[in-house]
Amino acid sequence: MREWRRIRLGRGEKGVALLISIFILLLISVVAIALIVSSGTESALAGNYRSSTGVYYAALAGLEEARSRLQPKNPNYFGTTSPGFLPTPLAVGSPVYVINPLGSETVAPWDSTSPYADKQYNIEFASSSLALPNPSPSTSSIWNNSPLNSLTFPGPLYKWVRINAVSEKSLNVPVAPSYSTPPNDSTTPVYYDGSQLNISGTGAEVLELTALAVLPNGSQKLVQYLAAPTPLNLTFNAAVTLDGNAPQFTVGTSPNFWVGGADQGSVGACSPTAPSVAAVGYTAGSLSSFEQPTNPSGVTAGLRNHYTPYTAPNPNILPVTLSANLQTVADLNALVQSITQNADVVVNGNATQANMPGAMSATNLMTIVINGDLTLSSWHGTGYGLLLVTGKFTYDPDASWDGIILLIGKGWMHSSQGAYTTTQIQGAVFLARTLDASDNPLPLTSPPIFTPIGSGSPSGFDFGGTPNTLTNGIYYSNCWIQAAMPVLPYKVLSFHEIPQQ
Repeated sequence: MREWRRIRLGRGEKGVALLISIFILLLISVVAIALIVSSGTESALAGNYRSSTGVYYAALAGLEEARSRLQPKNPNYFGTTSPGFLPTPLAVGSPVYVINPLGSETVAPWDSTSPYADKQYNIEFASSSLALPNPSPSTSSIWNNSPLNSLTFPGPLYKWVRINAVSEKSLNVPVAPSYSTPPNDSTTPVYYDGSQLNISGTGAEVLELTALAVLPNGSQKLVQYLAAPTPLNLTFNAAVTLDGNAPQFTVGTSPNFWVGGADQGSVGACSPTAPSVAAVGYTAGSLSSFEQPTNPSGVTAGLRNHYTPYTAPNPNILPVTLSANLQTVADLNALVQSITQNADVVVNGNATQANMPGAMSATNLMTIVINGDLTLSSWHGTGYGLLLVTGKFTYDPDASWDGIILLIGKGWMHSSQGAYTTTQIQGAVFLARTLDASDNPLPLTSPPIFTPIGSGSPSGFDFGGTPNTLTNGIYYSNCWIQAAMPVLPYKVLSFHEIPQQ
């Protein structure tokens, strides 16, 4: 009886292993299917990410091409490759386009029936009744301009970039000086003065750059910059400015050397109509030489009127106020760095007239940086533009300069040669020492110190010449100052991606 039960129970367990195996196979199948689905999802996500990243960078490439070609120093500058394409300033409601078709396709963003129509323009400007001109001025991208493009690989797949001026209304942002709420000026261009937007025309015009990119798989992206060149904001309240504590000025003894603060010198359409400034200005401390108007020691009566804009006091040596970006060592170092990054010529080391570029002219002003000493000797030429010297500047009075001379670093300028007749500096000269007596950097938060002009010499400026020569010297010129101001690259003021409509 017991044996029978044991056999019966053993027979009842048959088939369990098969059921377990089937269950395990089903479980493995479910996991495998899940892995396949997950892998497909990951592939799809990776593909979508690849497309979204690719179209994003294609659109960004369009913005960057347009922004770089706004810079006159770019070899593909719009003014060189497409004269008249981009008027300055650009009127609100007059956009221009950079076109980048693929193959033989037609890209006409001003055409509302085009697959690449610019719908965003109407969103921003339709309320101002500024319809998109049809057609609008356009030019080819560097990828579609055979004289410019010698590359053997394809360019980014953006279709167009729109460049236009903006208004308070198109931005929907209150702009100084009105700060109206809501913003409602629809026709006045917006400008950027280095710190804020304005509609008073101060600074540089703000341009809006909008790019559309479309990939072959249909992915699209619309991105936008607001951009403007950052002004240096250099203002000079004297023909010669001595920036720093305890300034000194070594008197020039030549009867033919003058420093004048009365505006002079025409450049292009600019006429000398600016108010007079001080002949020599200082920023801090008390003066140790003849600069004290009430105590002109060391200056003969016949030479006192050589330092004047021809109005009282006489001599015209006065305290002046600097703009906020010139008051500390950190400010001055930042200015030197900004100018150096955008200079036409940079010499790292000592230099002479052999380093002066021959391409300088009254119509081609250049920015030159000398990171060292500069010695001009027997140079019978004229420099045009902005000259920045971080070391000592030994100036040959046979040479002339029209523009701005900045001596920031050692803050040292000296001239002692004579017997020349028609040399002058028109514009402004600015001196500041950001190094201590051992040429170590001063603390960034401190004001600069000052080394006398012509330190170590009894006459910092000694211009010779005949008694009848009255042109030797330094003369304030607002026109040459403005003409010599470097044009900096367009700074991105804002960036955003625009949802497709």
